[in-house]
Amino acid sequence: MNFETNKDVLNWFERQERSLTPEFLGAIPWHEVRDHPFDEKLIPVLFYMRDVETLTDMYHRELLRTPTGKDPHISKFMERWGVEEITHGEVLNRFLNEIGVQTDEKWQTQVRRAVTTAYNAKAYLLSMITNLVGKRFTATHMTFGAIHEMEAALGYRRLIALGDHPVLTHIVNGIIREEAIHAQFYRSVARLELQRNEFAQKMARWVIEHFWAPVGQGSLAKRRTEYTIKTLFGGEDANESLDKAVSQRVRQLPGFADLNKINDTIMHMATTSNVSFEAALP
Repeated sequence: MNFETNKDVLNWFERQERSLTPEFLGAIPWHEVRDHPFDEKLIPVLFYMRDVETLTDMYHRELLRTPTGKDPHISKFMERWGVEEITHGEVLNRFLNEIGVQTDEKWQTQVRRAVTTAYNAKAYLLSMITNLVGKRFTATHMTFGAIHEMEAALGYRRLIALGDHPVLTHIVNGIIREEAIHAQFYRSVARLELQRNEFAQKMARWVIEHFWAPVGQGSLAKRRTEYTIKTLFGGEDANESLDKAVSQRVRQLPGFADLNKINDTIMHMATTSNVSFEAALP
């Protein structure tokens, strides 16, 4: 797809139908969940994915304090993006309940309160810096978003393979379809913004090389990130699938032709982490 403006990308996005519609959610066969075995080691992974999705509103508020969030086309996208991501978290929480893992009625509030003061201070400082740089930082924001959405979609696909649970597969396939649309929006806007000037390319590349980390790390405890990455990407084919689904697509963006940061970071974490099941729980 070739887009000439951010408005073109938004118009495309708004034509895409939601997957997790009320009809989809109402038809989930929750009564069948316990008819199939579920590997206990994946419970911390589900909690991690649930919490990342739930914190979307926090990321949204952070972006609204910057020139990126003030772009009317990006802002319009993020309004729907926020609703969809939070729905993902709610459905994953329901699945946890259905397999017998009980969560508090106010779990969403608990997830938000668990974000560290250090993270909030860092986010505030970053928003100040991006306001100084101005609109040229939008390319960085959008590149980050594209990587995170593609990484998340791949993580969900690996969860399906490891979980081998028909109800979870049905739910997660719906989530993946929405994540893929989000990724396309981010990547398309990133390409447009990176093409605008060489400074935006160099800044985005420098920030990704020095500050990129797997989605959720920072807002959630690093031990939880490490367990999730090791569980999902510890297999023999992980590096190849990561390169194909994420890194090769990022390398197509202006200024990112030889990027290895994503594979290097995730594979290092997947092969060196020794976090226990108990330590990975929220």
